[in-house]
Amino acid sequence: MKPLLLAAIAGAMIAPAVSAQDMAEDTGFSGIYIGGAGGYDVQGNDVGSSILFDRNLDGRFGDTVTTATGANAFGTPAGGFCNGSTRAATSPTSAVPAGCRNDDDGWAYYGRVGADYQRGKIVVGIVGEFGKSEITDSVTAFSTTPASYVMTRSIDWEASARGRIGFTPNNSTLFYGTFGPGYARIDREFYTTNTANGFAASGKRNQFGITGGGGVEQKLGRNFSIGLEYMFHQYKDDDFRVRSGNSGTTPASNPFLLGNTSGTDFRRSDDKFRWHSMRATAAFRF
Repeated sequence: MKPLLLAAIAGAMIAPAVSAQDMAEDTGFSGIYIGGAGGYDVQGNDVGSSILFDRNLDGRFGDTVTTATGANAFGTPAGGFCNGSTRAATSPTSAVPAGCRNDDDGWAYYGRVGADYQRGKIVVGIVGEFGKSEITDSVTAFSTTPASYVMTRSIDWEASARGRIGFTPNNSTLFYGTFGPGYARIDREFYTTNTANGFAASGKRNQFGITGGGGVEQKLGRNFSIGLEYMFHQYKDDDFRVRSGNSGTTPASNPFLLGNTSGTDFRRSDDKFRWHSMRATAAFRF
């Protein structure tokens, strides 16, 4: 027992000296590193978002879909829109949003590789990332027929290449900002309870966007560092279309066929997919 105790005391005395020597030989944040980032992604519900219609297929959205009697097929109180995915096939008569649940936040995880150069107390560098976020963003329309129409988007994967600039007061703690382009595979999906029409939709499409944020990184010895980071992501997403047409048995009096016998096109009113990330980082520095 005594040898173990003496070994522990010796280790406790030697460790600070080794750590001090590591830091004395440390070159700060200059060098190449690999690592990862993981955390939770949050998106604000897009208040006021809806589905827009091109009834005569002229490429201009914002048309009112009417029934054979001239009534608004998506008018309240029996119809309307909400910024989320539906809980039921029809909207409540008092408040449409009560029929929807909020957009889904989710976990995110990324791998990264980067390089920094330190001169004095200033650090500049580049970092590349590739990973996945589990968020989904939906909008729902309710028709008076009754039926629901849900347009949903999510992220299959995201890549980014960003510049980074920061300040270190002591060669071991770095405060930084980062910004650069992103490139993501956005998965678009459409769901409906309408069985009278036929529907055709486009699918996945890669999109360019922007990413940016900032954080703090703390070195642990010479080669390891951990940190906390906030990131903002934004992608333009305005080209997903759904066409409601003839299923083969749809009557000519169907609201989606009255403007044009070929059908009616749908698109989302909110044309930007954006979210916020709060995550932890870890890196091994060579």
